[in-house]
Amino acid sequence: MLTHALHDTLHRIENAAGMAGRPKPRLLAVSKTQPADAIDRLAALGQRAFGENYVQEATAKQAVLARLDRDGPPLEWHLIGHLQSNKAKEAATRFDWVQTVDRERLVLALNAHRPAERGPLDVLVQVNIDDEASKHGCRPEDLERLGDLVAAQPRLRLRGVMVIPAPHADVEARRPAFRRARHLFEALATRHQGVDTLSMGMSDDLEIAIAEGATMVRVGTALFGARPRKQ
Repeated sequence: MLTHALHDTLHRIENAAGMAGRPKPRLLAVSKTQPADAIDRLAALGQRAFGENYVQEATAKQAVLARLDRDGPPLEWHLIGHLQSNKAKEAATRFDWVQTVDRERLVLALNAHRPAERGPLDVLVQVNIDDEASKHGCRPEDLERLGDLVAAQPRLRLRGVMVIPAPHADVEARRPAFRRARHLFEALATRHQGVDTLSMGMSDDLEIAIAEGATMVRVGTALFGARPRKQ
């Protein structure tokens, strides 16, 4: 099942990029709530980048899957869930990327706790692109200030922007938000060298996100199936 799901997802990504005349974006497999053995099986098929929502859950999986880092290219762990400042130390130590940086206090905490021997932590600034009260992320007008702050930290590396548009039932209605995100990303890339990642688009709307300029799509359901329900 995972073999076919990965093949189909990569095919969708390649087709969407070809239709839009854009470079093929990276695939981030969203493995939150999935067991470690599902990550193991997908890694065996060549997928190496995985997204997790919670520090503690990811840390447990990393311990189980540590052998994969010895036997082949290391797995790349992305934190894609909201991060509380009191978890910044563990996140800065355990993750390769944090995609949900949205406030000054978190920037400073991640920089303070990133181990020097691990090299800079790759950071995306999360923007609340549709100004939803229920979502985290900075305001679009605060992106420049936060981006400058991230770029100034010696143990962080500013890579770009992450957004989650409002979940309109009609996925086409999400296009304007993706387009606004691309404009923000392009402005940030003009301001800072090394900004190369626009993380947007999920299982149901990745084609539109790619058409509007996504360089990374975050896919869970299309790969793993529906997330297990909490008991």
